[in-house]
Amino acid sequence: MIKVTAVIGSAQKHATYKAVCEFEKNLKSYIEIDFEYVFLKDYRLDYCRGCKLCFDKGEEYCPIKDDQKLLLQKISDSDGVIFATPNYSFQVSAPMKNLLDRLAFVFHRPRFFGKTFTAIVTQGIFGGRAIVKYLCNMGENLGFNVAKGCALKTLEPITKAAQEKNSHAIQKAAARFYKGLMRTTPPAPSFFRLMMFRMSRTSMKAILSDEFCDYRHYKEKGWFESDYYYDVSLSPIKKLAGRIFDFMGRRMFLQS
Repeated sequence: MIKVTAVIGSAQKHATYKAVCEFEKNLKSYIEIDFEYVFLKDYRLDYCRGCKLCFDKGEEYCPIKDDQKLLLQKISDSDGVIFATPNYSFQVSAPMKNLLDRLAFVFHRPRFFGKTFTAIVTQGIFGGRAIVKYLCNMGENLGFNVAKGCALKTLEPITKAAQEKNSHAIQKAAARFYKGLMRTTPPAPSFFRLMMFRMSRTSMKAILSDEFCDYRHYKEKGWFESDYYYDVSLSPIKKLAGRIFDFMGRRMFLQS
């Protein structure tokens, strides 16, 4: 059975939780799924200390002993993941940002390929769309196939018109997420994602060695020679762009 996990960054079971419940209901109208709610407030997640051991040696060397590995495992075991958060000071909530900080090593070594991601943001007035965009970008950095999320105005007391508008947005977001879950072939990377991959590997090859976890990971995965993180058919234009990005990366580090 398909497993979907909703990671919720709200301390209360109010607007954000209700939005995820409605999303679940819409999603289950398409397919039978195992849907789990993960409330970050219920987990111990300490702040990153900036030691960079997860980057240099590997995440298993992190000196912090908390629930990070448990949360990472829940995400890894899922076919689809939803990050849901209220708009706090025009950003994600503190628990949600802390989770992203503690997953920073995955940005270096993306792993969630073949899994679908989306974001739900609740807010009083404005700023939510930028947060949805931020979360979706983080999802792509982690390796997910990202389905466009939604920002919902939940200022209390909420009007009937606002509630209907929210329900419509949730319905459309659930449909996009379902489509992503049903996808059988990996998406072709955008020019930006292709550039990020090719430039990243060029920099690693130029300045790192086998003593660094990032370097060993790229080497073991064959990413120093591949077109992209995973097997995908690139168009002739993107193949050419990839070679140009490789050349640009080499020139940049030769001149530095």
